[in-house]
Amino acid sequence: MVKIIVLGLMVLCLSCFHSNANAVVILQYHHVSDSMPKSTSVTPAQFSEQMQYLADNNFTVMALTDAVDAIKNNTAMANNSIVITFDDGYESIIENAAPILASHQFPFTVFISPAPIIAGYDGMMSWEEINKLAEQGATIANHSWGHEHLIRRLPKETSAQWLQRVETNILTTEAEILKQTGQSAKMFAYPYGEYTTELEAILVKHGFVGFGQQSGAAGEYSSITALPRFPVANAYADLASLTVKFSSLPMPVLKQNISDPLLTSGKFRPKLVVKLDTADSYPHQLMCFIQGQGAKKPIWLEEDTFSIQAPADMAPGRSRYNCTVPSKTRTGYYWFSQMWIRPKDDGKWPQE
Repeated sequence: MVKIIVLGLMVLCLSCFHSNANAVVILQYHHVSDSMPKSTSVTPAQFSEQMQYLADNNFTVMALTDAVDAIKNNTAMANNSIVITFDDGYESIIENAAPILASHQFPFTVFISPAPIIAGYDGMMSWEEINKLAEQGATIANHSWGHEHLIRRLPKETSAQWLQRVETNILTTEAEILKQTGQSAKMFAYPYGEYTTELEAILVKHGFVGFGQQSGAAGEYSSITALPRFPVANAYADLASLTVKFSSLPMPVLKQNISDPLLTSGKFRPKLVVKLDTADSYPHQLMCFIQGQGAKKPIWLEEDTFSIQAPADMAPGRSRYNCTVPSKTRTGYYWFSQMWIRPKDDGKWPQE
């Protein structure tokens, strides 16, 4: 009888554990088009297939503002929660993506840069079109004034001048979005996913939430000024690989020795030390991948602390360490990604 009661309590406990979670997967799209660059595009057929998969498999597609509130307040979200975001404000969003999203009643967010809109660049939505999306329920958010590489200083620009320029850029953009749409969500997507701890400090100063392009789920262990998103495009648009990401979980990182992605001269093989809450994982099944250098097993320094280091210099530009480990009690992998950004050996930046 005692065994039956204990087993019953265990089943009840697991049922409670599965009922909700403070975790959400944020997807990042650019173009939904057959004719735009494949590196930043999904086709309308692929996008339709992905949204249908979410609808058919009991995913909860929630507004980004609601997800942010849940993360800030550490309140539970439904299992299998998804957020859909778009960067840049291309016409393919209103032409191809919005009708598909409307058919499922899925909310979404568009991060925009005003300068290309004001200039009337080909392929960009107009303010009229952006407001049409807003009237249909879309959230319009901040992606910098002109989609600049914000981490890069101008020639002869001091640190103080650079910080002032970037701060003005973000605040001017937010003011323009408010003027044009009536919205001010104070959510900022870093152009190219590039950020530093100094940029994060600007967001903290003005009450913004920040979003990168490093992969992984977001939740209570995530930095509110560098929330991860899964980019969906080209090779990363295949539904078979996306289904694994849809069910990913935020790695329970308690501490890490490096959080600033910017690599300084001569330190292009960063040694990352990470301490985890390992209660719901099999830590020694954790595997890491170094972008451009392949899979690498971490070195465990303690039962809950590992280190990972690239055997060769990280390439100039943007790259990542990605680490995953299976959950003991949920379907899916805990996922962690650390962005790295480095200049060339001469201090200059690669051409984009």
